[in-house]
Parts: sequence; C-alpha cells; structure tokens
Amino acid sequence: MGLNIKPLADRVLIEPVEAETKTASGIIIPDNAKEKPQKGKIVAVGAGTKKNPMTVKVGETVLYGKYAGTELKLQGKDYLIMRESDILAIV
Repeated sequence: MGLNIKPLADRVLIEPVEAETKTASGIIIPDNAKEKPQKGKIVAVGAGTKKNPMTVKVGETVLYGKYAGTELKLQGKDYLIMRESDILAIV
C-alpha cells in the first residue's frame, strides 16, 4: 500500500526514524527528554527543477536539520516534507 502523494519541484517526503529510547550505556531516556529525530528515510521525491535535478532517491537514509521541513500526518504516520537543499547528508 503506497502513499498517494507526489512532492512538487525540489521537495522530498521523509519518514523520520524513531528517536532513541535508551543510551549506549543502557540509561532509559524519558519521553520529555527525547530529542527530535534528525535522520529519516526518503519515501517520495519530486521531479526537481530545470536548473537543479534531484540528487536523492526513494529509499535513501538522510540527515536533515533539527527544525527543517513541515510536519504532516498521512495514513496514521508522521512525515516531513522539505526542500532537497534542507537535507544535510546521505547516510
């Protein structure tokens, strides 16, 4: 069951990765202390612009700014839609 959404121009739809619930040393992080995720998987990609074709593809894992993009909820899941220029790196 795919999503029925197609980002326009240089925008991408990203599904954020869940925030860590436990540190490497085993300490459990409470909900109010969790940081907003900065890593996600690309679900849909726009066509790009004439000057700037898209360099990311569906399925890639990327890093983005903490407050980048616009949050939206589709089919019960949280997603972010943002410009490709807001993506910092491909992991």
